[in-house]
Amino acid sequence: MSVKPSLLEYTPEALKGLLAELGQKAFRATQILEWMWKHRVADFEQMTNLPPALRAQLAERFTLRPLQVVEVSESSIGTTRKFLSRMQDGHLVESVIIPAAEGKGGAQSDRITLCVSSQVGCAFGCRFCASGLLGFTRNLTAGEILGQILAAEEVSGNRVNNLVFMGMGEPLANIDNLLTALSIILAPHGLNIGARHITISTSGNVPGLRRLAEFGKPLRLAVSLHGASDEVRSQVMPVNRKWPLAQLLPALHEWNKTGKHMITLEYILIQDVNAGMDEARKLARVARDLNAKVNLIPYNTVEGLPWVRPSEAHCKAFCRALMAEKIPVTMRYEKGHDINAACGQLRLRKVQTEAADS
Repeated sequence: MSVKPSLLEYTPEALKGLLAELGQKAFRATQILEWMWKHRVADFEQMTNLPPALRAQLAERFTLRPLQVVEVSESSIGTTRKFLSRMQDGHLVESVIIPAAEGKGGAQSDRITLCVSSQVGCAFGCRFCASGLLGFTRNLTAGEILGQILAAEEVSGNRVNNLVFMGMGEPLANIDNLLTALSIILAPHGLNIGARHITISTSGNVPGLRRLAEFGKPLRLAVSLHGASDEVRSQVMPVNRKWPLAQLLPALHEWNKTGKHMITLEYILIQDVNAGMDEARKLARVARDLNAKVNLIPYNTVEGLPWVRPSEAHCKAFCRALMAEKIPVTMRYEKGHDINAACGQLRLRKVQTEAADS
């Protein structure tokens, strides 16, 4: 299968180098960037101020859409939408538009958040997540990361202005392509989305966390903690065996020294695993030490996994225990449960269906 590289991942400098190879003037780079990011064109023929020969050369060598949406699932209340996209090599990746919370005075916020994937599958094998059930296939290219944003915009008809890298895969395990994509997302000549509107989620990849800190942008950081002791965390987060809390917590303290936003500790509540009141007290100590806030998420049932969601009353009691310790905490009930909105579920179902039909 022929796979073309994506021109989306070209920086201005790389684009000028490419144009020099093609015998073109450097100013063409500005024209191409405007077509790609300001006008969001999907076809080189739409770049009408470029010479026809150049358009033909670019079309022969590159693609502007490295993936195509093949399925859209919309929740019953019509807010959460999950996009399943197929890449040029046939692999599938998911992204999700998350509904915005109400703005001031009850008005609807104009924030459009997209949950972006960074890998096909995942090698980290978090025990509550569907992304790793089919194993790890490969990293996404920077162009494929960016392509998810453009594809979701085209299908939804809305411009994305808030990004969370919480989809399939561990973003910091694909750090080189992630940083390339972030450079274009942040750039005025690119998507021009501010750093405070971008959240990177990690399961605890310590070397990647240090690389992200060196990137030097005031991004938001969310850490999938899900256990405030090695004993509990290792049950649901195999990554904890490679980078236990004794390594992760100091790395988070170093992150705090960069003056970035308050860290968010993501904590999925799983019955008989990490939802006891003693675990709440341990979590409060970790959060206080890091000056972090906590995002509680009642477990989202995934077919094929053994975990059970605690009762609503128990979840609220856990939340109150943290509040009593003066920890900033929110309870996030998943939106889109009816469309398998948890990471990897839609892809898992599609792959299984196609395998059965083949």
